[in-house]
Amino acid sequence: MSGSRLMRAIRVSEFGAPSVLRLRSDVTVPQPGRTQVLIRVHACGVNPVETYIRAGTYARKPTLPYTPGSDVAGVVESVGEGVTAVKAGDRVFTTATETGGYAEYTVAAGDSVYKLPDALDFTQGAAIGIPYFTAYRALIHKAHAKAGETVLIHGASGGVGIAACQLSRALGLQVFGTAGTPEGMKLVLNNGAHLAFNHRQEEYTDKITEATKGRGVDVIVEMLSNVNLSKDLQMLAYGGRVMVVGSRGSIEINPRDTMIKESSIVGVALFFATPVQNNSITKFEELKECGALLYAGMEAGWLRPVVGSQYPLEKAAQAHHDIIESPGAAGKMVLTM
Repeated sequence: MSGSRLMRAIRVSEFGAPSVLRLRSDVTVPQPGRTQVLIRVHACGVNPVETYIRAGTYARKPTLPYTPGSDVAGVVESVGEGVTAVKAGDRVFTTATETGGYAEYTVAAGDSVYKLPDALDFTQGAAIGIPYFTAYRALIHKAHAKAGETVLIHGASGGVGIAACQLSRALGLQVFGTAGTPEGMKLVLNNGAHLAFNHRQEEYTDKITEATKGRGVDVIVEMLSNVNLSKDLQMLAYGGRVMVVGSRGSIEINPRDTMIKESSIVGVALFFATPVQNNSITKFEELKECGALLYAGMEAGWLRPVVGSQYPLEKAAQAHHDIIESPGAAGKMVLTM
């Protein structure tokens, strides 16, 4: 029985610095319950939100001890009663897990498990979950972006940023992206952006406004609101909207900037990182819609997750340090088993 087997997994017994991520080799392999799936994990994405949860600064605190990680890719080991969409041996990726993804095996709810097309490897599969579902939620469900509008992806070279660039281009938007390094800018241009700007250069916001011929941008997908939100409001077109996807602190803004252009600031919960408050039918429909579009993108070839730094499972603490301290993102950070 799988329940008697042991596996390696990262365990967190106290909130704190990256050093609280401890590799254990005596963790029992979980068993799938009804409507659940047991997955042999090959790779797991690392998301900034996981560092906030680990530090104890996020709104939601898991019960200790716990194993982090939601975005895994691997092979179905077994399924619980009531699971029909996948079967043992299927290559899959997840958008959430029940027992944590920084582990050799994980259990996920059946409705969080999706088939992984053969064209993508497991590290790419581990780069889909939170980034692509969050980008879709921000652009479609929250910003209601329409073909022909201009979107600025502010911080476009990381996981969510690359996903937002690819989705925006596929949806017919005029896509601007920013990055902090020349390599990041090249990555952004290679993944759907029409124009790229270096957000470390002075007056880069003026160049963005000039590129719109002074009109401003319709939608901004913002990864670092505590630094950029005030500037974002000044770059918007009339009726523009800022989607707050990431923030690492507070910022002072002038509310008058929203009045002049009748603009909106909309918070976007990182998909699956927080409980969805609306009714479960709506949530299920949103997931189904998003999953269908993303699968079509994978099949057609425009959804191509870009994998950045890769770390073995035992280097999870280093990964958590680097994802926050690195000078410029370049694709999705992934742990490999």
